Amino acid sequence: MAASRQSLMASVPAALMTLGMAALLVATLVRWRDNGWGGLVWVGVMVIMFVIRMPHSLRNRANRITLSRHDALEQALLFAMFLGMMVLPLGHLGTGVFSFADYTLPGWATAVGTALQVPFLWLFWRSHSDLGRNWSAGLEVREEHGLVTHGVYARIRHPMYAAIWLAALTQPLLIHNWIAGALVIPAFASMWLLRTPREEAMMRERFGSAYEEYAARTGRLWPKLRH
Repeated sequence: MAASRQSLMASVPAALMTLGMAALLVATLVRWRDNGWGGLVWVGVMVIMFVIRMPHSLRNRANRITLSRHDALEQALLFAMFLGMMVLPLGHLGTGVFSFADYTLPGWATAVGTALQVPFLWLFWRSHSDLGRNWSAGLEVREEHGLVTHGVYARIRHPMYAAIWLAALTQPLLIHNWIAGALVIPAFASMWLLRTPREEAMMRERFGSAYEEYAARTGRLWPKLRH
């Protein structure tokens, strides 16, 4: 009974958050003329991201975790990213709450941001696909964790981070607002700088010299130049 009550208490905030985000999504679609077509593109991309990630999230819940780094720093970094990449943009597009921080960009800038969503979504999808059961939203190592060195991981160690960098840097081109559009950049920069060394340390702990050899021949965000 106690476990059931705790599960219910944990699920209520998540359900309320989901309902709130859904309501803001509807409000965003209603306000599309106020937000411009860049806002519509952003919404479409976020929906596609959700569709790409959700099957992996559901399937990988069954993973047996042997090593985890869900500490206060990890939770703070994930929260900052969720705030900058989802909550603030959707809140602004749905209500116009941050309209005092709007700026104006030419149409070609929004078009460039839109075009760059194609490589972002492809890399985001391919990174999840290549990782398979080894993917986790948090810093975790599962019981049968494998070192993935094929596909987009053959020459880049962090293609998913490369994809999210692309999304973060182009968000201000789609949402013309210093708070809703641009704050994601320092949020993700903090995650990249603080989380990547911790993630690689976990991989070295798990795979030892195999990871050292892999790191020596690959780049973090783009392929290492070969001499």
